[in-house]
Amino acid sequence: MIVRRVIEIVADILTFAIIARALLTWFPIRQDNPIVNLLNVITEPFLAPLRRIIPRIGMIDISPLVAILILQLIRTIV
Repeated sequence: MIVRRVIEIVADILTFAIIARALLTWFPIRQDNPIVNLLNVITEPFLAPLRRIIPRIGMIDISPLVAILILQLIRTIV
């Protein structure tokens, strides 16, 4: 039960961080902003491998969407 809850919490935190990071790309925020740096540190280990596998569609990076789907799948399975 505890392991399941930890996985759910981690999946929720990663999902929130990925959504926040994607939304922040719509605003002119400097990359050295502490919040942007924190989101990059949290999400990049999960997003970087997906970016190597999933090509961009034009100028749109769909790896955050795929990452959220994977996290929700993991959360559902556990």
